[in-house]
Amino acid sequence: MTQTTELPIFEFVISGKMAQEKGIPTTFQAIIVRETPKALFVKGHGILEARYGICAKCGRTLTHPGSIILGVGPECLKNWGLREEVLSDLTPEEIKQVGLHVEAMEVETWLPKYCVKEANKTEETQTVTPVEKPVIPARAVAQGTVTLKMTFAPSPELLAKVKSLPGRRYFNVDGQHYWTAPICPDTLRSLKEWGFELDSALAEILNNAPVQKTVDEVETVDVKGLKGQLRPFQQQGISFLLHRNGNAIIGDEMGLGKTVQALGFIHYCGKRPAVVVMPASLKGNWAAEVVKWLPSPRLTVLSGKKPTPLSKDADIILINYDVLDSWVDEIRLIRPRIVVLDECHYFKNNGAARTKAVKQLCKGVEHVIPLSGTPAINRPVEIYNAVTLVEPGLFPSFMHFARKYCNAHHNGFGWDFTGASNLDELYTKLSSVMIRRKKADVLPELPAKTRTFVSMDLTNGAEYRKAENSFISWVRTTKGSKAAEKASNAEQLTQIAALRLLAAKGAVKNAIAWVKDFLDGSDQKLVVMAIHREIIDQLVEEFKTVSVKIDGSTPVNSRQAIVERFQNDPDCRLFVGNIKAAGVGLTLTAASNVAFLELPWTPGELDQAEDRVHRIGQKNAVNIWYLLPGNTIEEELAETIDQKRQVLSATLDGTEVAEGSTLSALIGKYAA
Repeated sequence: MTQTTELPIFEFVISGKMAQEKGIPTTFQAIIVRETPKALFVKGHGILEARYGICAKCGRTLTHPGSIILGVGPECLKNWGLREEVLSDLTPEEIKQVGLHVEAMEVETWLPKYCVKEANKTEETQTVTPVEKPVIPARAVAQGTVTLKMTFAPSPELLAKVKSLPGRRYFNVDGQHYWTAPICPDTLRSLKEWGFELDSALAEILNNAPVQKTVDEVETVDVKGLKGQLRPFQQQGISFLLHRNGNAIIGDEMGLGKTVQALGFIHYCGKRPAVVVMPASLKGNWAAEVVKWLPSPRLTVLSGKKPTPLSKDADIILINYDVLDSWVDEIRLIRPRIVVLDECHYFKNNGAARTKAVKQLCKGVEHVIPLSGTPAINRPVEIYNAVTLVEPGLFPSFMHFARKYCNAHHNGFGWDFTGASNLDELYTKLSSVMIRRKKADVLPELPAKTRTFVSMDLTNGAEYRKAENSFISWVRTTKGSKAAEKASNAEQLTQIAALRLLAAKGAVKNAIAWVKDFLDGSDQKLVVMAIHREIIDQLVEEFKTVSVKIDGSTPVNSRQAIVERFQNDPDCRLFVGNIKAAGVGLTLTAASNVAFLELPWTPGELDQAEDRVHRIGQKNAVNIWYLLPGNTIEEELAETIDQKRQVLSATLDGTEVAEGSTLSALIGKYAA
């Protein structure tokens, strides 16, 4: 038996503007079929009696039949004759028919509550038989390649779920209600879970989306054939890259071998050409690492802003961000298959030429691997462009990302995206596309010290080579061994000291850039050691707001206060020291990274300086960075010291190697 419901009839008065918009009378009788907090769905018919006639403009009661028909009083209309014209040719019977016509006007529509001036409940009711609405299946269909369209029978629960989708929008077009959202795997998974039927295009996208796993969940692949031995966590990182089809961010903390993992992937997958983009200060280091790890690489290093045609047989191409926009068209002609982007915060600014060049370079490339020592620590906005290169659909839009994770707000002058918010949620989402390990996570696998040579390009190459050639001529003239026997000779030491200072001055600009990248891309502290005062002063001047210094000019009674500030002040990020003045007796365990811009003569002095951070109280593995110019006397000295250190390790009595013998070995290299 069909159930019926008695609903009360109301007499409504609505605004004339809404009546005109809806094409209904300003006064009508109707039942309320549905009600929401902001609107009513009413069904009824118009009425035309003087007591119900209301002026649509001023709201006063209308009594003249012509005014009632018009819905506006003569004062508001400013035309007293128009109401008579409406009725002038009408008989009383016709006037009655006009009223009946108005009464016959059906009203069946949604009305915003704000336009309802009166809703008076009458004593009359209307019998209503509930009509079961046809069930609208929940469906999602692709609209192009970017957006999907959702239709469904609204229910509070499902509506709330749809509203939770990032980037969703509601539309009402000609009475057709639907929602849209950007296409991304997470959205498709949610829709399927909520019972939506996906069309074939969306189903294919979902089926082809990789199963999301974190780095700890992927099966480790054994990478063979490299010239060095990978650590287990580095093997695991390469395996994660393979799981992600070579599209993931390596965000390991500095010192864990991001470069090696990227090269390991390049080697394992075997695809070429591979292009590596990096800051200019790291170009020399990348060249050294490629030669160190890859068997027989064909290495091309690009410089300058005047591009030349590239060989299609190119294997590994290195280029710095500063000149990429000049070379990108030439590089794309050889169709690179892998792009590695070191220090990916370098292309955070969408308006910058380097960012546009990076995006152009990566367009259509199979594998894109951004690297960053500390991605999005306090500035999530810096990682957004890198994420969109490896997983375009992870976030629906930049504004969605910025509002949710960058605490985006308008400061009165423009949008500020430099904040951070919802970081736990952000890192959970990023874990599916990013490797992120800290030293503490893999500490058992790390040695007590990790030493890394970072080659610095010279800015005074011509001047240095001229001085070096002069030095080589002198060494060979004196036949080397005689020079070694006279190592204390002031003239000879002066020549070597001048050559070393030239090398240090030529490398300091790129070394400063490296230090800046370290501090900007990390929340860690750093100790920098050098010898010459002008090198030390140049560093302190560059970082004077975050640094302290101890050299020979520092009063003895001030040194402990300087050390304590570095140890305890979180805003003091950089300690700059002279190797002799600060290389012994100080505890600098607030840092676990030490960078040398110049070297002492003996391994003992070097170890003493390193051990300012590698001592009791140090909780992390220590990274030693040698920021030295390649193919210079400093590199030769580093190799000599390393050889002497190995000799010492094998000597039972541990007798120190004298300065003279180190100098002898160094001069011997140039005499050969």
